[in-house]
Amino acid sequence: MPDRQLLGSHSKGGFVSLPDSFFAHVIPKIQELAELKLVLYLAYIILRKRCPGRQRSECSVTHKELKDEICRLSAGLDEETLRHAVDLAAEHGILLRSTTNINGVVEDIYSLAIDSAQPITINIFALYEQNIGIITPMIAEELKEAENLYPPQWIEEAFREAVRLNKRSWKYIARILERWASEGKDSGEYKRDIKKDDPDKYIKGKYGHLVRR
Repeated sequence: MPDRQLLGSHSKGGFVSLPDSFFAHVIPKIQELAELKLVLYLAYIILRKRCPGRQRSECSVTHKELKDEICRLSAGLDEETLRHAVDLAAEHGILLRSTTNINGVVEDIYSLAIDSAQPITINIFALYEQNIGIITPMIAEELKEAENLYPPQWIEEAFREAVRLNKRSWKYIARILERWASEGKDSGEYKRDIKKDDPDKYIKGKYGHLVRR
């Protein structure tokens, strides 16, 4: 069944509707209750907005608008929890985040990527071949494992980071992913370690047997 359009209903009951893909591809990505609340409230606000010349799904919401509406509806999301939920939704490709200047104040603005909500996929094998080289059977097993363990965006960004630093080895990329998983992707720890200029920082650990120097 094709996706229904992202439209708000003006019926007396105050219903809003979401595309089929929202339930097929967005909901399964959500991991925490706070993230679910955020996404649903953001959709609710967007569906009720008037955005001249734009589809409702293209409307954006400022952080203040979102926070005020959540407070009005007594959603139980404090500022710290709300920011955490925003980070999760952005990481999962559900929420699009940018900034704008409103009367001299920089404000976060959000929109939902649910009009074309399809599973976010990458070809990890193609990434490896394009950026590192020939895939051996052992490497193929490690790539499959990583594909199941980490979000697609993480894998793509880890490859990009390795290429940027001219560290083209799976061992290095795998260590970045492990660090993000254990310490949080946005913790900044791996960047601080890079600055220490330790060439072995990301080639230690369980993938050490896979890649030659």
